Amino acid sequence: MTGMSRARVARRIAAGAAYGGGGIGLAGAATVGLLLAEVQLARRRVGIGTPHRVPNAQGLYGDVLPTAGDPPLRLMMLGDSTAAGQGVHRAGQTPGALLAAGLAAVAERPVELGSVASPGACSDDLDRQVGLVLADPGRVPDICVIMIGANDVTHRMPATRSVRFLSGAVRRLRTAGAEVVVGTCPDLGTIEPVRQPLRWLARRASRQLAAAQTIGVVEQGGRTVSLGDLLGPEFAQNPRELFGPDNYHPSAEGYATAAMAVLPSVCAALGLWPAEEERPDALRREGFLPVARAAAEAASEAGTEVAAAMPSGPRGPWALLKRRRRRRVSETEPASPSGV
Repeated sequence: MTGMSRARVARRIAAGAAYGGGGIGLAGAATVGLLLAEVQLARRRVGIGTPHRVPNAQGLYGDVLPTAGDPPLRLMMLGDSTAAGQGVHRAGQTPGALLAAGLAAVAERPVELGSVASPGACSDDLDRQVGLVLADPGRVPDICVIMIGANDVTHRMPATRSVRFLSGAVRRLRTAGAEVVVGTCPDLGTIEPVRQPLRWLARRASRQLAAAQTIGVVEQGGRTVSLGDLLGPEFAQNPRELFGPDNYHPSAEGYATAAMAVLPSVCAALGLWPAEEERPDALRREGFLPVARAAAEAASEAGTEVAAAMPSGPRGPWALLKRRRRRRVSETEPASPSGV
């Protein structure tokens, strides 16, 4: 599917979500049925969906840093097992802990991490999760990171419905005053137990949903980071290292690289990223695009950020597409959390 075709599909799904349209399919009904049967078989084979295996990473990070009288920044994780960090054994290996530690280092300020992410969650659980996040109006997070979408595909949730729930969650969080960064639907085509040609179909369905999610999130004032295969080319080259023991969830190295992809967007949303990094670089094919086209491009390249820009253009809302610089896992060590 070409970039322009993917953009049209994403726009149709997002429009259906906004205006209450029916379930626009992610792929043909017959192929989707085969895909789901294969993925569900893979899920049973790897034995996922065990919440007790998720380490509790909530707490204070960077607590030795001076506060200058300011309270810690509040970071909240929402979404599914990827947001919760299922598949690793230590709290410091979860994406929330890695993001909190990295944010504390960049901001030079302690970060309080909370999580309402739930393994197995689909986007229709976000309403409940947001309710928990906003239960105390005096403790609205500074930044919320949402990772969601894979279970929507495997549970056959219509894409329009999926995007509607996500958009509603972002709208509620932004209205309450929180910044929002969404890691869009990961690439189910990287799951090793899923074989060709269903692997290609899984990748297609994932990217269509990711692009539609991007449109919905950006139009509500959030920004997205394409998780894609979580790690770009590294995942395909090193699946044994970057998947966990269940061959479904990322390993500690996988989560570290995913966190490195999301951290710059978290910092940018809070105004903490260097100004020179925020200017679009034409050499890196960054710039202002119609939001549907930006969404389609981002869905094809992991680590790409899309944020709202000019309010409108000849082809609807516009967005800024950024290809954030990321280092390979082998070139750096994950940040060590403190206070947990």
